[in-house]
Amino acid sequence: MSDSEEIEEPVQKLRSKRIFFNNVDLYTGKNISKYLSSCIVGASLEDAEDEEEAEVGSVHSASSPKEGSYRIIGTMKDPDAKPPSFLAEVVSFKTREELLEKLLECDIIIYNTTEDFDSIDEAVWSVSSLHTEIEHFDSPKMFILLSSVLTWAKSKPLDPDDTEIPFTEDDYRRRKPHPNFKEHISAEKVVIKFGKTNKQKFQTYVVASGLTYGMGENTFHFLFKTAWLGEASALHCFGTGTNIVPTIHIQDLASVIQNICDGKPRTRYIVAVDDSQNSLEEIVRCISYYLGSGKIRKIAKEDYDYMRQVVGTKLGTNKVERIAKEDALLIKDLKQNEFDSLLVNLRMEAMFLKESMSIRWVAETGLVDAIDRVIKEFKETRGLLPMRACVLGPPGSGKSTVAAALSKKFKLHHITMKEVIDETMERLKQSAARLNQTDSGGDEDEEEDDGKAQEDSELLEQINDSKEANDGRIEDSYIIKFFREKLKSMPCQNQGFVLDGFPKTYEQAKDLFALDDEDEGDEPNKVNYDTTIMPEAVIALDASDPFLKERIMNLPEEVVQGTHNTEQGFLRRLQDYRSVNHEDDTVLNYFDELEIHPEHFDVNEKTDVKNEAIVEKISTALGEPRNYGPTPEEKEDIERSAAEVKMRKEAEERAMKERHEADEAAALKQRQEEWMERLEEVRRQEREVLEAQSMPLRNFLMKHVMPTLTKGLIECCEVRPEDPVDYLAEFLFQHNPEID
Repeated sequence: MSDSEEIEEPVQKLRSKRIFFNNVDLYTGKNISKYLSSCIVGASLEDAEDEEEAEVGSVHSASSPKEGSYRIIGTMKDPDAKPPSFLAEVVSFKTREELLEKLLECDIIIYNTTEDFDSIDEAVWSVSSLHTEIEHFDSPKMFILLSSVLTWAKSKPLDPDDTEIPFTEDDYRRRKPHPNFKEHISAEKVVIKFGKTNKQKFQTYVVASGLTYGMGENTFHFLFKTAWLGEASALHCFGTGTNIVPTIHIQDLASVIQNICDGKPRTRYIVAVDDSQNSLEEIVRCISYYLGSGKIRKIAKEDYDYMRQVVGTKLGTNKVERIAKEDALLIKDLKQNEFDSLLVNLRMEAMFLKESMSIRWVAETGLVDAIDRVIKEFKETRGLLPMRACVLGPPGSGKSTVAAALSKKFKLHHITMKEVIDETMERLKQSAARLNQTDSGGDEDEEEDDGKAQEDSELLEQINDSKEANDGRIEDSYIIKFFREKLKSMPCQNQGFVLDGFPKTYEQAKDLFALDDEDEGDEPNKVNYDTTIMPEAVIALDASDPFLKERIMNLPEEVVQGTHNTEQGFLRRLQDYRSVNHEDDTVLNYFDELEIHPEHFDVNEKTDVKNEAIVEKISTALGEPRNYGPTPEEKEDIERSAAEVKMRKEAEERAMKERHEADEAAALKQRQEEWMERLEEVRRQEREVLEAQSMPLRNFLMKHVMPTLTKGLIECCEVRPEDPVDYLAEFLFQHNPEID
C-alpha cells in the first residue's frame, strides 16, 4: 500500500486544478489570479531547501498551461475589456444557474468582496448554492471569501488599559465592523457556517485582508498619483494621522491564498496582514518624501466631509470658492470606501501566517520599509516612466517652439536656462531671508533647516560676487549646479523633462551629466554619467545661416522687440554658436561618444514657421507618452474641440453642398431657358418654311378651285338635292376648267 502511495503521490501533485475568481480585471483579482496561474499545485508545501526549485516562475500562456499548475477561470467586471493573457476561460452567464454550472466544474472558488461591494450578494448565493450541491460533488471543493479588515474597524480593545495589544485570528468572534462594511461581516458568517457541515467535501475560508498595496496600487493609489503628479504643494493626510493602518503587499496576499489552496488549513478565519504597525502619517510622509515634495498637509475628517458635500451637491458659490483646487481634485479622485479604509485604526497580528504558512514575503515589514520597490512597481505597472529629451540647435532654429510643443504633448517639464536661473535665485533669496527673521511664523510643513538657510545665504553671496566680476554673468559652474538640482528634483524625476538649448558646449554637457563623487566606482562596466538625468533622446535641429537670418529678419517688429532676436543680437548669438560648435568639436559629439546618437531634423522649410511638421516627426520618434494621459477636464476640452471641429466641418460641407446645389439649379434653369428659346426659334423657322412652301398651292386654289367650289356650294344650297355631296361632286366635274 505504501508503495502505491509513493507512486501515486507525484501524480496527485502534478494534477492541475481549476480556480474560479470573480472580477479578474480588477486590481485584486488580476494580481492574485496572475500569481496563482504561475504556481504549481502544492508548491507552497515544499520544504525550505526545495523552495528554490518550486519558486514561482514567469507567467505562462493560459493556452498552454504548465503541467500541474492552477488554471484560472473567472468573470470580468467590464465584459467589453480585453481578458488577461493568463485567463484560461472567461465566465459569462445570463442566469445564476449557468454560473453554478461553471462553479461546479472548479476545484476552488474565490470571491473578492474588497473592491466591488455588489459582488457580496453573489458570493453569498454562490456558497449557499454550492452547499446544496455537496452530495453531487465529483471531488472536494474549496470556497475562499476575500474580505477586509474593516470588518474589525469598530472592535473594542482587548485591554482598555493597553490599546496596543494587537488582534489575532483567535479574536475574530469579537470583531465589530465599520458601518459601511456590515454586509461583509454577514457574508463572512455565512461562509464560515456552510463550511462546518461536511468538511471532507466542502471547505470554506475567510481571509481578512489588510489594505493592499504594490503592483500599481489600489487603496493608496490616490496618494501615489497625487505625489507623482507633483501638482499639490503637500500630500494630504486625513484625520490626525496617528491611526494604525494594517496593510499587506498584493503579492504577499496572493501567497496567502496559494498556501490556503495547497495546505487546506484547519483554521477557517485567517488574518492577512504584514508585520508593520505604520500610522497613516508615516505612510503618507514616506510616499511624499520618496515620490513627491516631501511635505504633508493634515485635513480633519469633518473638513473632508464638508468639502465632499460642497463639491458633490454644488452648493453656493461662496462655499465653493473656499475650496482649494487640489482639494477639489482630491474629492473627485478618492472613493468613499478608500477614504474609510485610510482612516481605519487597527493593530493586528497575523499569527497563523507566521506559524503555519510558507509565505515568500515581498514586503514582510510593510510599505514604508519596502517603499523603493513599491514605487518602482507603481511606475512600471502603470507605465509612468520618465521621458527625458534634449533639443539643441542654432539660434533661430525654433528650439523653444519645438521644446514647448513636446513638453505640452508629452506632459513634460520644459527646462529653459532663464527659468532655471530665475527660479533658483528666487529660492536662494527666500531661504537666505529666513536668517534675518526672529520668528519663523510658518507652520510645521514649511519650516526649513537653519543650516540649509545658512548654506543658501553663503551660496547667494558667492554668486553675486561672481556676477560683479563677470559683467553680470553667472559662471558656468553655478549654472551647472542649478540645472543639476532642477533635473534631480522629484517632478523631473517623475514625469521627465525637455532641455531647451542646454548644454551648449561639450564641457557643459560633461559637467552637467557627470556622476556625483559618491556614485563613482571602480566597476569596469559601469557608465560614467548620471543615468537619472541623462536624456534618452537628443534632437538636433539643423539649419543654414542664410535661412536663419532670413527667418529672423521676417519676424514682426513687435515679436522681436525686447528679445535677443534683433539683427545685431541675433548675428552675435549665431556667431557665438558657430564658434563653439565646430564640426569636430560640438556638444553633439559628447552624446555620440556615449552611444546616445542625436536625431537630426532639417528645419530649412520656409512654409513651416511653427515647426509643426518637425514636432510631429519628433513625436513619432519619441513614441507614446508615458503618463496618466489627459485629465477628465482635458478629455472634455479635447472632446469639445473635436465636436467643434466636426460641427464646423459639417457646416462647411453643408454650405458647400447648398452652394453646389444652388449652382446646379441655376445652371439647369439657364439651360432650360436657352433650350426654350432655341425651340421657339425652331418653331418660328418651321412656320416660315411652311408658309413659304404653301404659297403656290394657295394661289392655285384661290384661282382655280375656290371660285368653282363657291358656285357649286351656292347652287347646292339653292337646289337642295337629296345627296348634296354627290351633287357637288357632279357639279365640280361638269365645271372643271381643264375639261373645258
